[in-house]
Amino acid sequence: MPRLSPPASSTVAVPAGGLRLRHGLPAAVAALREAKSGLLVLALAVGSGAGLGAIAFRWLIRTFTGALSGSADYAGAGHVANPHVPWLGHWFVLLAPVAAGLAFGPLVQRFAGEARGHGVPEVMYAVARKGGRIPPQVAVVKSLASALCIGGGGSVGREGPIVQIGSALGSTLGGLVRVAEDRMRVLVACGAAGGIAATFNAPLAGVFFAMELILRDFTAESFGMVVLASVTASVIGRSAFGDHPFLHPPAFAVTHLSEYLLFALLGVLAGAVGVGFTRVLYLVEDACDWAWRGPEWARPAAGGLLLGVLLFFLPEMYGVGYPVLEGAVGGGYAIGFLVVLVVAKMAATSLTIGIGGSGGVFAPALFIGAAFGAAYGASAHHVLPGVAGPIGAYGLIGMGAVFAGSARAPITAVIIMFELTGEYTIILPLMTAIVLATGVSRALSTDTVYTLKLRRRGVDLGERPVVDVLAGITVGAVMEPVPSPLEGSLPLAEAAAALARSAHGVLPVVSAEGTYLGIATARSAAETLADGAHDSVPVESIVQLPRSVGAESALSAALADLVGTQGAGLPVLDADHDRLVGWITHQSVLGAMHQAANPDGG
Repeated sequence: MPRLSPPASSTVAVPAGGLRLRHGLPAAVAALREAKSGLLVLALAVGSGAGLGAIAFRWLIRTFTGALSGSADYAGAGHVANPHVPWLGHWFVLLAPVAAGLAFGPLVQRFAGEARGHGVPEVMYAVARKGGRIPPQVAVVKSLASALCIGGGGSVGREGPIVQIGSALGSTLGGLVRVAEDRMRVLVACGAAGGIAATFNAPLAGVFFAMELILRDFTAESFGMVVLASVTASVIGRSAFGDHPFLHPPAFAVTHLSEYLLFALLGVLAGAVGVGFTRVLYLVEDACDWAWRGPEWARPAAGGLLLGVLLFFLPEMYGVGYPVLEGAVGGGYAIGFLVVLVVAKMAATSLTIGIGGSGGVFAPALFIGAAFGAAYGASAHHVLPGVAGPIGAYGLIGMGAVFAGSARAPITAVIIMFELTGEYTIILPLMTAIVLATGVSRALSTDTVYTLKLRRRGVDLGERPVVDVLAGITVGAVMEPVPSPLEGSLPLAEAAAALARSAHGVLPVVSAEGTYLGIATARSAAETLADGAHDSVPVESIVQLPRSVGAESALSAALADLVGTQGAGLPVLDADHDRLVGWITHQSVLGAMHQAANPDGG
């Protein structure tokens, strides 16, 4: 049990003039963390890790799909028996999702709850509200859970998981090097971009997915690093998967200007379909939450029986379903069956997520768009046979438009469809449909398929702090004295008491010589001590390195960095940036805001 008051050794004297900002780490690590070129090296490393992670993840999916279905992709195989259990015939599909749920349900429940669901919202939240920090075990647990879920018939995609896997790798590397939070966010985005680039052979789409959905901020430095990571991952992915487009569209050319009216109408309808997919997804998830009363670890297995019944009647819903998507784009299905595929994919994906499955909604949106677009194109051929172009072109445009309607990421939608097909001739009708789909989506819904999950938790990523009242106020005017620091070698159980008694639940951590190592927070200490196995580890093992600010910096400029510290506060450095001279916290900023808004003391 930790003592109620900190021992005498828990604090060290602060050298006159402030704490020296020399971390005592190897020079190479310090250079990676602080030098401008260090971020470039880290981006290369994250891109490489994301590329290798994509290869490993796809191998896991193939392995589990083969083990649980007996086919490389059961969605394209139809009603066939699993050769591993031939005596079950095609009835095995009732049990495949149950077996997968029994394997990944306890895994997710025990080790990483963030691995449940479709992953991208968790990454968006980590970047926007947690300084890019993602637990390192998420990469491993998400890989296994999603591969098991997809291999067992879960009707979800592999792109959402690889985004979370790559992002977790970026966050883990940033944590090891102890980079500042602004760099941590960039590394997370690098991991997301690398995952998309490698798994889709789409380096540009990876970049814009990360910038448009993850970072939500286009700066020159972050854009360059994300591009570098995406290219690196794409090169690694191509070495394993080959360098060829994902889809091979039919020859296409717009011969009648009136066709643009058909594409425009497709964009409007597809935008509504994308919004409908989003609403069905969360309605089904709410229904599953309401119906389930058992332990969470058993929920995927119990719900897997319902999914198995759906797969028994419609095996095209098994897993990601790329063979079926290609069949729809190729004009291989009748209009009625294409409509069935649209409705069934919405239901199957929503059920997979609702029962606690792990997988993305990116590929299902493309699947729904392909089937809807092909049905629209076939209908147009019946009504206007002399005007409508190839059915496959409508299927491809439907893919991009439905994704844009659900995710509201028009730049990513245009780029990814161009890279998936390698076909430039569809770019004008594609852009027309995607812009209209995005506009319809915005008119029908405030949130996207990603942000709605966060809003349901009370998180609005669109909120921005009000800083106008802070104009003209510097950090030095409101900073607090440096808190009494902890010695880095102090056992964590003892340090926790000092942290609990501190004014803001945060204290600096220094070496025995008084050099500044970073900060420790009461929250991090409590989380680490929760399992009872880390009482004696040194407090320096949980050190974080928040971005520092200068005493002469504008308080309004520092506020954005302060928001991401989750209450930890920021160190303030002198003009030479080598001494810690103060501390800035949320409370000091609130006091400054109150004084600025009420100069008469009201």
